[in-house]
Amino acid sequence: MVRAAPRSSKSGIDGLFGDALRVRIRCAPVDGKANKELIETLADVFSLPKSKVKLVGGTTSKNKRVLLEGLSVEEARKAINV
Repeated sequence: MVRAAPRSSKSGIDGLFGDALRVRIRCAPVDGKANKELIETLADVFSLPKSKVKLVGGTTSKNKRVLLEGLSVEEARKAINV
């Protein structure tokens, strides 16, 4: 699970928020721009093409479910140092 923090001063991973990964994004949640930036940020952090990052739930919520295709849990943890 990912917890989006829109309207932040910069984009990036902010650590864990309970059992969710908190991701800061600059865009406001208007017209899907924040979701698009979230996908771009996650693709950059995990070194994946944007096409491999899928938003599978929570498109209108701060709490989102994201699928990172081709990335194991261990690889994801290494990328965010958890």
